Amino acid sequence: MLIPRPRPPRLIRPVREAPTVPPPLTGAWAATDLRLDQVDLLPLPDGAVGPEDVLVDPSGRVISGDEDGRLWWWPSDAPAGTRPQLLAETGGRPLGIELDPGGEALVVCDAYRGLLRVTPDGAVRELTGTAPPVHLANNATVARDGTIYFTDSSDRFPVSHWKRDLLEHRPNGRVLAHHPASGRTEVVTEGLYFPNGIALTPDESALMLVETTTHRLLRVELGGGVRELADLPAYPDNLSAVGDGTYWIALPSPRVPVAERLLPYPRLRQLAALLPDAMQPQPRRYGLVALVDGTGAVLRTLHGPTGTYSMITGVRQHDDQLWLGSLTGPGVARVPLA
Repeated sequence: MLIPRPRPPRLIRPVREAPTVPPPLTGAWAATDLRLDQVDLLPLPDGAVGPEDVLVDPSGRVISGDEDGRLWWWPSDAPAGTRPQLLAETGGRPLGIELDPGGEALVVCDAYRGLLRVTPDGAVRELTGTAPPVHLANNATVARDGTIYFTDSSDRFPVSHWKRDLLEHRPNGRVLAHHPASGRTEVVTEGLYFPNGIALTPDESALMLVETTTHRLLRVELGGGVRELADLPAYPDNLSAVGDGTYWIALPSPRVPVAERLLPYPRLRQLAALLPDAMQPQPRRYGLVALVDGTGAVLRTLHGPTGTYSMITGVRQHDDQLWLGSLTGPGVARVPLA
């Protein structure tokens, strides 16, 4: 049963910002590896869409959600076209999915219910609910001691109206830390522009974090301090650690020139937010993921210029394969890395 969806504010409150010029996809970002246009698709059941993130658990199950609040799984060696099995129903909107330190239960960021714990038998329990409050739980990373760091992307707009937050271009987001032993949730840092993907560094002294609105890769020191590592040529979404000090970033769209040119004009952006969705600035239909190191240097990019599998919001490496999720796609995708 779906829980009630919150109503978004009708008007955005944009501020004047300097325009940016999206950099071209050249150099380390050049479209030389086009394998994202030839993916294996593992579809959701008919009518279901939106496997926003993807996880491979220790038993080899590939797990993702859909926009109707369900979690599904496929065998990681399943051939293309294989339909999934139902794991659980949250009634909300599952986004980021991680493993808890025990390696069995899932930690799920639900856009409408907060942080959840889902056990292998499909039982769902709220860890944070909507307190202190959590507005838009998006992506998480779990420390070895069980602490769950996660992004609360916007205190103004629900996930159904994420474009309004980007048009508003205000620091409406933050990073939170949940401590399961005590049940306490605290603010790590705030004043962020739609913070999204997040991952711990190998020594767990810092967080790698991306902001979708400002297309930035940041390093958040857990002792205090935030440092920009890179200005990306595309809007980033989820982020996952490989385990060797490198990180995959899902990039749903290269930066949209018209959206960047509108930044100095708050009134025009306010009017654009009132238009039907089809008339607002649109993400490009382009597949893109990038592998970066702990300094933000780009090590590898994979492209899909024809948009065969587009709006890529989730990415996860498992052995020699890369698994992809999409906010709007009909299923998860798989590509070989070799």
